[in-house]
Amino acid sequence: MPTLFDPIAAGDLQLANRIAMAPLTRNRARGAVPAPLTATYYSQRASAGLLISEATAISHQGQGYADVPGLYAPEQIAGWKRVTEAVHAAGGRIVTQLWHVGRVSHTSLQPGGGAPVAPSAITARTKTYIINPDGSGAFVPTSGPRALAIEEIPGIVEDYRRAARAALEAGFDGVEIHAANGYLIDQFLRSGSNHRTDAYGGSIENRARLLVEVLEAVTGEIGAGRTGIRISPVTPANDASDPNPQPLFTHVVEQLARRPLAYVHVIEGATGGERDFQQGDQPFDYAALRAAYQRAGGKGAWMVNNGYDRELALAAVEQGRADIVAFGKAFISNPDLVRRLHDNAPLNEWDTGTFYGGGEHGYTDYPALA
Repeated sequence: MPTLFDPIAAGDLQLANRIAMAPLTRNRARGAVPAPLTATYYSQRASAGLLISEATAISHQGQGYADVPGLYAPEQIAGWKRVTEAVHAAGGRIVTQLWHVGRVSHTSLQPGGGAPVAPSAITARTKTYIINPDGSGAFVPTSGPRALAIEEIPGIVEDYRRAARAALEAGFDGVEIHAANGYLIDQFLRSGSNHRTDAYGGSIENRARLLVEVLEAVTGEIGAGRTGIRISPVTPANDASDPNPQPLFTHVVEQLARRPLAYVHVIEGATGGERDFQQGDQPFDYAALRAAYQRAGGKGAWMVNNGYDRELALAAVEQGRADIVAFGKAFISNPDLVRRLHDNAPLNEWDTGTFYGGGEHGYTDYPALA
């Protein structure tokens, strides 16, 4: 069996090892433009088999937090090009995570101060991050959303397509569609946030329609082999809920299997929390989910995420339960995490106080092994 440190082909992506850096929001992109320091941050971590960028908005409407990057304006594409060039110069591979937050936003972040959009006009019981008029940052409750009119949905699908093309223009090796953690695509999937009665609501097939349309648009634009997708079957993040996630996500992976994707990225349990978290009456069966994907003909690499340490990651790959393991917070404080995992070296501790916003401190100043 392969090991965590062996190379792998994930669709069209040739990866040096099976360790991925998970997408990590850092709120250091003033004006939604990646800063020059961001190139240093990612290139420091280029020994990962795959870097997945922080979530990146596909449109102004898709923005949900202050100082997160976008991929819909020329200056944003130019900023990301500096990042991808630095990563490639360091021998790495990087994809960008395409993001529309849906209802997880605030009027101050939306075009013209409008309401965020969602499948249904149901406010998310969560918070987002804004910049106050005095320049200070604050976590505040999300604003009440409006339900998308059905005629608006094709425009959002087109925003995903344009963003995928912009990603290649910016030098990314591919994209990851963010369909997890209670953001727009996930909001359509879950019955807790989707109360529509039209073609995008009600049945599992209808609730998955937006995901399928986005997938078709993105893969049609840049190719399935450059496209990954992230799902989170049971996470309660951002007020996501569904009483019966197993058949819902079985249907989702069966749809994913119809295209030769680079990878499927699965958050197991509650994002950043309990791995055994469940929604509904039964524990979620992740092995059955992967089996359903493979049975439907899915060929993409199976990437797992949430609370993996060295021991769990080694076992997951060696026992064939995963092809790639994504690490999050450990990559924040350990730019050389691949080497540390390989050598079983101690890890730097992270400083939660520097996760969001700021400059170099807690971003590019964590030490690597000598």
